[in-house]
Amino acid sequence: MEFMVIVYPGDPAVEAGKLPDEETMIKMGEFNKELAAAGVLVDMNGLHPSSKGARIRFSNGAALVTDGPFIESRELVGGYWIWKVASKEEAVNWAKRAPMLHGEVLELRQIYAPEDFASAVAEESYKLLDQNASSR
Repeated sequence: MEFMVIVYPGDPAVEAGKLPDEETMIKMGEFNKELAAAGVLVDMNGLHPSSKGARIRFSNGAALVTDGPFIESRELVGGYWIWKVASKEEAVNWAKRAPMLHGEVLELRQIYAPEDFASAVAEESYKLLDQNASSR
């Protein structure tokens, strides 16, 4: 099973575009190497501040676009991992080892697998994802 591990930064400076210090980056790099060596790491990345993003809200068939920054910065995602693990418990154990800073929060969300969807439309969508992934 796969889990998305969502990172909520604890430092408001992250929303201003400040990157972690070198020591933190080294610790995170070492942790990511452990994840990769264990066959857990599928994907990962950090995200730019919300000031460079947009939100699109849908109502009655209309799409309303709001450019960032977004007010509720404590709820903003700063980055993510995708982990392939045998269980939620394994994902939690890896998350507890992550070299996170004071105030940071990790949220684990299991990702649906193609077999979780019974429709042919979903199967076709996953085939497109597989094709895109293999061309990277």
